[in-house]
Amino acid sequence: MTNYGLVVPTYQPILDAGRTAPELVDTAVSAEELGLDSVWVGDTLARAPLDTFTVLSAFAARTSRVTLGTAALLPALRDPVLSANQLLSLDLLSGGRLTVAVGAGFAGRSEPEFAFVGVPWARRRARLDDIVGLWRAAWNGESSFHGEVLHYDSLPSYPAPSRPGGPPVWLAAYTPGALERVGRLYDGWLPYPPDPADYASGLAQIRPSRPMTPALFATVLVEDDVDLGRALLEEYCRRNYGMPADFVQRIQMQVTGSAAEVAARLRAYEGAEHVLLRIASTDPKVFDEQLPRLAEVVKLLRS
Repeated sequence: MTNYGLVVPTYQPILDAGRTAPELVDTAVSAEELGLDSVWVGDTLARAPLDTFTVLSAFAARTSRVTLGTAALLPALRDPVLSANQLLSLDLLSGGRLTVAVGAGFAGRSEPEFAFVGVPWARRRARLDDIVGLWRAAWNGESSFHGEVLHYDSLPSYPAPSRPGGPPVWLAAYTPGALERVGRLYDGWLPYPPDPADYASGLAQIRPSRPMTPALFATVLVEDDVDLGRALLEEYCRRNYGMPADFVQRIQMQVTGSAAEVAARLRAYEGAEHVLLRIASTDPKVFDEQLPRLAEVVKLLRS
């Protein structure tokens, strides 16, 4: 059975448009009431976001059923020992509902974020794998960690997590090297390829050494008027990325159309067991109108 989640926008554009932080928590509650399975928030220093861990803590306090996730966390921006503690705290506060999707940053966009916190861009993927390895060592009660980049002769003692080994950690990446690392080191895979065939090809290349959740990150806009849908996607891409939609859509999965058309496009990604749905709007009014339409898409997918 496929699960479906909502990506809740926490970045500067929607806040500048008038959305308040408490209203974002209300959005997570609405997603749970509409029957979605999960709520997710992103992570960046580039566009003055609300802090990922703080927002998820608020979600944990106001929801009871949905999975709470990061899509995707940039672990290199934080001290790994402290983030191990923060994630464990979220795991325990939510009753074991946390899933952590992580990324190493996007070349051409993320370098300034690494510079903000004084972390080298070089060997960013090895650093990411080491941070995740350190988290697991800490959650398993190990006293030290030595990886390719990170070396700790001692680690703090933490409480036991809700699940043995701690919350699942997914990798948000698609490169051939990432597919190998997903199978070897991670509990899930979260790409956003624009072509379902590429998704199927990538999934077929993963050789998991542990139970692994294939997921999908999809940007959607439910709109019966084709021209209006395309115009709104164009506006979203330019506001969110500073790039035209035709460029962005060569990199990531985006779809607009009627609820049935959007559902059909999502069904084409065979093998995806958890689909994260991001509404393509930074306008609070449009976002609120889209949320029940998104729930309609999910209903069609489940039927």
